[in-house]
Amino acid sequence: MFKHIVFLLLCWPLTTFGQSAYPTLHANKLAHAEAITPAARPFSLHDVRLLKSRLRDNLERDSAWMVSLSADRLLHSFRTTAGVDAGREGGYMTVKKLGGWESLDCELRGHTTGHYLSACALMYAATGEELFRLKGDSLVQGLQIVQQAHGNGYLSAYPEELINRNLRGQRVWAPWYTLHKILAGLLDQYLYADNQTALEIAKGMGEWAYEKLRQTDEATRKRMLRNEFGGISEAWWNLYGLTNDDRFRFLAEFFYHNDVLDPLTRQEAETFGTKHTNTFIPKVLGEARRYELTGHEPGAQTARFFFQAMTSGHLYVTGSLSDKEHFFDPAHHSAHITGYSGESCCTYNMLKLAHHLFTWDASPVMADYYERALYNHILGQQDPSSGMVSYFLPLRSGTHRVYSTPEHSFWCCVGSGFESHAKYGEAIYYHRADELFVNLFIPSEVHWREQAMKVRLESDFPHAELVRLTLTPERPTRATIRLRYPAWSGRPEITINGRKISHKGQAGSYIALTRTWRAGDRIEVRYPMSLRVETTPDDPQRGAILYGPIVLAARAGTEGMIDPAPHSDPSLYNDYYTYDYHIPTSICDSLTIAPGELLPSLQRSSSALSFTLPDGRILEPLYDIHRERYIVYWHFPNPANR
Repeated sequence: MFKHIVFLLLCWPLTTFGQSAYPTLHANKLAHAEAITPAARPFSLHDVRLLKSRLRDNLERDSAWMVSLSADRLLHSFRTTAGVDAGREGGYMTVKKLGGWESLDCELRGHTTGHYLSACALMYAATGEELFRLKGDSLVQGLQIVQQAHGNGYLSAYPEELINRNLRGQRVWAPWYTLHKILAGLLDQYLYADNQTALEIAKGMGEWAYEKLRQTDEATRKRMLRNEFGGISEAWWNLYGLTNDDRFRFLAEFFYHNDVLDPLTRQEAETFGTKHTNTFIPKVLGEARRYELTGHEPGAQTARFFFQAMTSGHLYVTGSLSDKEHFFDPAHHSAHITGYSGESCCTYNMLKLAHHLFTWDASPVMADYYERALYNHILGQQDPSSGMVSYFLPLRSGTHRVYSTPEHSFWCCVGSGFESHAKYGEAIYYHRADELFVNLFIPSEVHWREQAMKVRLESDFPHAELVRLTLTPERPTRATIRLRYPAWSGRPEITINGRKISHKGQAGSYIALTRTWRAGDRIEVRYPMSLRVETTPDDPQRGAILYGPIVLAARAGTEGMIDPAPHSDPSLYNDYYTYDYHIPTSICDSLTIAPGELLPSLQRSSSALSFTLPDGRILEPLYDIHRERYIVYWHFPNPANR
């Protein structure tokens, strides 16, 4: 059945533009205008279409998994909690229940439905396929009935008593975290699929929360905020922007977590310690949105400082961060290259933060990070053979990815994965006035409506260095095309309509091409790529090998792997946190040649992005190694001992 759905989706016309056209940043839907003037604006996903590539393959597999999940199953726990019958013979009790984190005994149940609402909206915008709008509509209609049954605006798959336990400081998993996913999903349904009912449901949730919390004393507020609450502050800010209702601004400010955010505003890096990483990033996203809507400068300072702190010592070479979901001291970075490094939700949220920051400053640093994390973590999160996704990106030598199951996992990283693989078109292009930024080299086409121009990007990146842009304005149009000059690239060679041009660009900047463009004009850019080694912050003899922005790894076989076949025992695949990788002692990650001698000796295959080590092992993109062990970080010899 699943393969049949994949076949149907592969036949869909995913390269056509949808009819809906939302102005950038959904400005036409904001009741409270943004307080800042962005340096660059993103395009709506409605105006970007992926062309055939490794990334679009992921999108198609993601969409197939989404299609296989019915609205009744995603609504089951909501209906059960509210006592709502599904309206069919036998009622909701006949629905096949979801497992894992969506089980009826899991306190986080319902979070996947929120992510799924967002993913349907994003997939509809990214493909123009009506099926995803209809699936979103079905869920919204079902949630409306559930909310009406509660009678006070409350909406969740668990009883309100879990919120009460949080307020009393009693043990409970993360009830506001789950409400954030539902609220964010409803807002995405409104923004990307124009579902007005979704906005009304979201407003009802906000009205319930306001009445619940408006008389809460400060001691209770601080106590409840010690429990993980995800990005609900960002969602309240978004709802405030869409309604200009001060009750929702009150909620956004209520969820300002002083213990986390005040030290970041003061730029105190020691605040991280070994705290839970993905409770920090969504709170920072809330401050980023606060700044955009209100001009609150401390919010911008917090976001910028946090991003700088993460990228200056906390990141792995893949752009991911956290070990067993927690921060660690960069001075002991190598000790945290484990089988539980790189929680996928952390990278999902860091990409959101980079997206915000780029719109403020149009800094190519943000684009460099986005590219690294997208290709080396998010792209490889999905297993090409099954469409399932991994919770962590294990980096210890000899480990391997551990994947979800279609119906018995539903971890947080499954939910964010539904979204991540639907929105690859989000950060390829940006614009301002008569300038177009080309940030990523993903085969795609963008409709630049303000300039009545379409731009088509074709490439085999990262397998090839050539990127080709074909411009089709409706009439001759003077504009500037800003081509990203990545920090990893050699000096780009550029031609326009076959004629070589000179430029003064520097690595880590943009190359500006300004002229009057006519239909059929072609820009070709060759970005020289080379091999290099990046060592860990604490150990100059421990490092990974990259080609351009792409992390390379060596396959290390399947010896000792437990049940490498997909999905045969869901209990094994749900044991993501204490998984025993049974790493064979024979796996060796030590090299006898220093980087300066090693890199020139690597031989590239003529037919693939792979390189042969002197000992015969093959290096290839980490994102392409699945259901097999691998080696990313190597031990290099100490020059002092040679």
